[in-house]
Amino acid sequence: MIAIVKSEFNSKITNGLMDVCLIALEEDGLDIKELLIKEVPGAFEIPAMVKRIIKENQPNIILTLGCVIKGQTDHYHYICNAVSNGIMKLTLQTDIPILFGVLTCQNSQLAYDRSGKILKKNKGYELGKAVKSFIDWKKDFLSKMLWSKWILNKTLSNRRY
Repeated sequence: MIAIVKSEFNSKITNGLMDVCLIALEEDGLDIKELLIKEVPGAFEIPAMVKRIIKENQPNIILTLGCVIKGQTDHYHYICNAVSNGIMKLTLQTDIPILFGVLTCQNSQLAYDRSGKILKKNKGYELGKAVKSFIDWKKDFLSKMLWSKWILNKTLSNRRY
């Protein structure tokens, strides 16, 4: 199962990330009807929802979509640090890949540029395409592990004592 956690704050931007992420997933043949999608009020709440999803659903991969735009106070720095550190901590504590798609932009124009209709510039598209890479890597890894285990068992069973 693939899970997506999306922030509702800066919704024009996060909706742009989500819409294009879904396009990328569909392009790669993934059924978007089978996605677990959760929305949270803001980027700060993303790590808590990711933790809950890991505990309750054990997905194969989680994508995070959000946007923090710098204002005139230090709030931007605290939120960006909290979100990135929270996601990193969860990534290191679990074996579940968590893709970081939270835009941290100096101004709204940069955020719109990275969440717009131009697929190659949209961070949501980038994350959607990364999912297939992770799935393919995991299949390849598991296949190699099974092959190695088969060879080891075959070798051990052919030993004569």
